Amino acid sequence: MLEVAPFIPFFLAAALGLFLRGWLRAVLFIAVPVLGLANLWLLGAGGAGIEFGHYAILDFNLLLFKADRLSLLFGYLFHIAALISVIYALHVRDTLQQVASMLYAGSALGAVFAGDLLTLFIFWELLVLTSVFLVWARRSGRAYVAGLRYFTLHILSGLLLLGGIIFYGQTHGTLEFGQIGLDGHAYSWMIFLAFGIKCAFPFFHNWLTDAYPESTPTGTVFLSAFTTKVAVYALARAYPGTELLVYIGATMACFPIFYAVIENDLRRVLAYSLINQLGFMVVGIGIGTSLAINGAVAHAFNDVIFKGLLFMSMGAVLHVTGKINGSELGGLYKKMPKTTVLCIIGAASISAFPLFSGFVSKSMVMSAAIKNGYDWVWLILLFASAGVFHHAGIKIPYFAFFAHDAKLPAREPPVNMLIAMSIAAALCLIIGIYPQALYSLLPYEISYTPYDVTHVLTQLQLLFFSALAFVWLNLRHLYPPELPSVNLDVEWIYRRLVPDAMRGLFSRLFALDNRLRNVAVGGVARLVEGVASHHRADGIMARNWLTGSMVAGVVLLLGLYLILGWL
Repeated sequence: MLEVAPFIPFFLAAALGLFLRGWLRAVLFIAVPVLGLANLWLLGAGGAGIEFGHYAILDFNLLLFKADRLSLLFGYLFHIAALISVIYALHVRDTLQQVASMLYAGSALGAVFAGDLLTLFIFWELLVLTSVFLVWARRSGRAYVAGLRYFTLHILSGLLLLGGIIFYGQTHGTLEFGQIGLDGHAYSWMIFLAFGIKCAFPFFHNWLTDAYPESTPTGTVFLSAFTTKVAVYALARAYPGTELLVYIGATMACFPIFYAVIENDLRRVLAYSLINQLGFMVVGIGIGTSLAINGAVAHAFNDVIFKGLLFMSMGAVLHVTGKINGSELGGLYKKMPKTTVLCIIGAASISAFPLFSGFVSKSMVMSAAIKNGYDWVWLILLFASAGVFHHAGIKIPYFAFFAHDAKLPAREPPVNMLIAMSIAAALCLIIGIYPQALYSLLPYEISYTPYDVTHVLTQLQLLFFSALAFVWLNLRHLYPPELPSVNLDVEWIYRRLVPDAMRGLFSRLFALDNRLRNVAVGGVARLVEGVASHHRADGIMARNWLTGSMVAGVVLLLGLYLILGWL
């Protein structure tokens, strides 16, 4: 057992990954989350309240690593997610993506074990600086624009967080990361909004539905696992029991359903579905009881697995066919039977079928809502559960693998993709059949039995009538068809709020805006290609091993110095 902050092995692996190739890089990237998880498990076995890595800046005592049951759960989750995602991406020969993904996973781990707000801020910003390259790595115009929007909103989140930290430190004389709450001070609202942007609160959620579908097939799997779950962790740490979160979460659980039902791009459907699932977690944090918090973080754990499985199955479809719109897919179950079965397992899990992982966590949040007098919230979450079954449980597998036969040339994806999806599917089943394996890791010790008659019958009835409604609507040709279209989201409201008198001004500025956007997109394209070109066969990293070795040596020495300093 080593007292090493979990992000350090990921950062060092990313540095080495710049120079390693082929199976050496693959072995390194697989070994890091496996060994890191084992080390973290041993640290966790020593009990809660573990901390090390004290350092000071100005008059503040800061802490690099602080672990309790809440942060340890997310630490285990992020190691598992990193392992599955790395295996899924083994066939990729893009140094930019692979190195960025390791830095991204390490940043997420640094954030959840940060003992103070300043350390949290550092990793908060590293999350966006590393993850945006997973969007840009697709190297398309749409990806560059979506990445810029993603980057802009997350930088705004970072600025709000930094401002809140400054005012918090002045008020309290400490930067310890703990309960903050909405106490009427400006800093509490600034930090709350910073967390909310990253958690895809309503009116700030477009970065998710824009960027995730435009990322690479493998990059989306990484993105779905870390950013929003770091925000869920931060809310659970700083704002448990904040009633406003109950209303925000209920809204998040509902509104994405309507967009997901009419959306043609199946990865965008999953992006809306991700916001829907985040709504359940936010409601649980807002209720704030032991059962509710346990339900929220348990559902975050399960969501990373089953949503990752669904994104992986759609990524496999995109990888094999080059298409992702429901109107262009169908009939793939004949040529991709293994992927079809794995996708259905993910769909059953997100729909909360009994014996699948979603059932044992979603029911905790809904039970907490009933027990604490939020009957109307329970009804909204019940409606949201039916909606997610429609758009993620039925729509995704139906239009991708069944429906009409699009007669596309297809085959099963590479073996590593199937292995990663199989691991995720196995976890969905294991947690669903034996929920105590997850319950034993939750922040609070409680006695909860998901498989009672009331829970099981209620959920089965809900699923049965939802399926019946889908079949009836489809047979009557009333279900929204899969059509090539562009669906306006919250930006429609922004457009309508602009006074008519100002539209003329904006129209005159539009040409300038287009030129500025083209310059920005062109700059991003040159940046991405410039970074990637260094690692090609004729790049500087390949031509000049001496220079590469010097850089690697400096990075390793710096890493060793940091490790020794924090031991």
